[in-house]
Amino acid sequence: MRLSAAFAATALLTLTAAVPAAARSGDPVPDRGLVLTVSGSEHTWIRGIALFCPPAPDAHHREAAAACAAIDEAAGALDNLSGDPHLCSQEDDPVTATATGEWDGRAVSWQKTFPNACVMDAATGPVFRF
Repeated sequence: MRLSAAFAATALLTLTAAVPAAARSGDPVPDRGLVLTVSGSEHTWIRGIALFCPPAPDAHHREAAAACAAIDEAAGALDNLSGDPHLCSQEDDPVTATATGEWDGRAVSWQKTFPNACVMDAATGPVFRF
């Protein structure tokens, strides 16, 4: 858990540093930005990305526009994502997904553990496909 918390803290600092930089540059300040992470069982690996909506043309999230649309459809509540339902194996290889940040002026702090990456993908659709 310590690695996950350290990564999330670093990612959140990166996210919060981007807001003042946008304000100085005259660009609109995003009020819809999330730090997304996915980690493996017992945090043996972790990856993460900052998602701002609307996404910039050079967004690092490979499905940023679709992820923003999915979160909009769920009104910022990740438990309400419509996902991308499909069949998955019963493989037991847990992954934990987190989202931290702000969506339409509301703080977001979400975490959920799924039995495996396929089940996570089916439940969350494009949001964690980065």
